[in-house]
Amino acid sequence: MERPRHQGMTKNTYMRWRLPLVCLLWEVAMIVLFGVFVRFGPEADAHWEEEKRERNLTSDIENDFYFRYPSFQDVHVMIFVGFGFLMTFLKRYGFGAVGFNFLLAAFGIQWALLMQGWFHSFKSGKILVGVENLINADFCVGSVCIAFGAILGKTSPIQLLVMTLFQVTLFAVNEYILLNLLHVKDAGGSMTIHTFGAYFGLTVTRILYRPNLEQSKDKQGSVYHSDLFAMIGTLYLWMYWPSFNSAISEHGDAQHRAAINTYCSLAACVLTTMAFSSMLQKKGKLDMVHIQNATLAGGVAVGTSAEMMLTPYGSLIVGFICGIVSTVGYVYLTPFLESRLHIQDTCGIHNLHAMPGLIGGIVGAITAAAATEDVYGKEGFIKAFDFTGTYQTRTPSVQGGFQAAGIVVSLLMAFAGGALVGAILKLPVWGDAAAENCFEDGCGVEVPEDEESDVYHMHNPDKPASP
Repeated sequence: MERPRHQGMTKNTYMRWRLPLVCLLWEVAMIVLFGVFVRFGPEADAHWEEEKRERNLTSDIENDFYFRYPSFQDVHVMIFVGFGFLMTFLKRYGFGAVGFNFLLAAFGIQWALLMQGWFHSFKSGKILVGVENLINADFCVGSVCIAFGAILGKTSPIQLLVMTLFQVTLFAVNEYILLNLLHVKDAGGSMTIHTFGAYFGLTVTRILYRPNLEQSKDKQGSVYHSDLFAMIGTLYLWMYWPSFNSAISEHGDAQHRAAINTYCSLAACVLTTMAFSSMLQKKGKLDMVHIQNATLAGGVAVGTSAEMMLTPYGSLIVGFICGIVSTVGYVYLTPFLESRLHIQDTCGIHNLHAMPGLIGGIVGAITAAAATEDVYGKEGFIKAFDFTGTYQTRTPSVQGGFQAAGIVVSLLMAFAGGALVGAILKLPVWGDAAAENCFEDGCGVEVPEDEESDVYHMHNPDKPASP
């Protein structure tokens, strides 16, 4: 394989040694760190029988695995299939979208188990892992997948790995500040996952601004089959989002409530998305970009308040509003951000994750501040917001204030972290493609050369297209 040649300022995209070196060294580092720190939690350890006796448990069915694993499966599918296929809409970047999402997620979950473990389950010098740790690691990686959407097609796999390393670290710090220090409730991650991940990715893509990206404008669109593949991702995400928002909620009413609230919000969001997609097009036709993305905004926006007493009709209102906000964002805000603020947001994460994430944080703050014992019941009120121990004197209005503070902290962490990581990724050593070769699988992935792959002209520019 020859090294690529470019005119003027050269960009060396040759990955034969750099990518294997980074992957192998980092995986060896993971093996060493896991060997030193990670051990099975009490419910996964072979001493489970003794644990059962100590906790007066009578059956293996009371092991947390049987409560959490179905939700873990759903969340895992969302990360690897949902997010992966959602980003296959680019007509020449399907392999890169799914493949690089697979790569960053596989590395990210390992690093997340360590980072989150050091903050949340570090006991006697060891990180104790169970099924809930796996879910939280997937949540963390979901934030990275969101950020990946902003820089999709414009970065090398090494850049994505570097971004994952830093973003997972910052995510764990932000999550610890919100959940442990501020004691906010954020079951579905409107603040910790979506707001942080989206604004982090938008900041990174702003720092990596490419003034000559117009040279690849023809490759930023979709074709019929690429939009169809993206809809697979949409439907997986839409169906499993109730599991995502309820996965780590307390067993019983909270988890049940989170699933219902999310279900209702998603359903309402689809109708308003369809309505405004048609309304904002001159010929009244639906735009698949809106159908693939804005229909999911309801799940994002109900994340923080999912396990609160938002009520089904309240969830419908949230979904109704987010379908409008997200669709309008795709039509008007995305072009504005690119032309005026130089934010080149490939997937439109500002509309699907950033704005709905902010709405979700605000809805959560209002719902928390409005909570009363009449609505929740005395015991339910204490349980819902964990008003015990240090927090037993906290009032709903104070809790609402801390919820709002969580939004601010997430934004600050996203902007500061994104600026730092963007500056690191801008260094000319990571093998990213030149502007004219962005959104092109042929730069980093082998593509088919049969007659059905005419869309990949760059891979074999001398091959004529099929009639």
